Amino acid sequence: MTSGSERRIEDERIIYASKCHWAILLGPIVVIIIGGLALESQGIHAAALIVFGLIWGFFAHRCWRRSEIGLTRDRLLINAGFPLPRYYDIPLDKIVHVDFFQPSLGSMLDFGKIVIVSDGGTKCVIRFVSSPGELVSRTRQQMATLTTPATEN
Repeated sequence: MTSGSERRIEDERIIYASKCHWAILLGPIVVIIIGGLALESQGIHAAALIVFGLIWGFFAHRCWRRSEIGLTRDRLLINAGFPLPRYYDIPLDKIVHVDFFQPSLGSMLDFGKIVIVSDGGTKCVIRFVSSPGELVSRTRQQMATLTTPATEN
């Protein structure tokens, strides 16, 4: 992890990593294709649609390439978004609820949205997360290890 996670504890390591899914590029690709198909009949309007799709695609590609999600023993680190990146450093003991949602296409391609609610009601939503079910499952497992008291011999 980079940027927002410089404040790591020395013994902390990433136990699970994920990022945004390549499906974030599907919207711009569809817009560019539609603009290309309409170029002959719609002229300047279709060209504007293609330009819009290219700009959207640039931002989506940057977001996809720069995204990072890391789970450590004690916290969840998220760096997502472009041009306005969002950095989250969420201690696992402050998470009240974590869940995910996958639309039909997301179930087929294994991407979705994760929702994290921390104490105080702060809500964090990250879309187009690759393998959101695995991330949520691992986060819940790690949260359970924090709340389980150590057994004494």
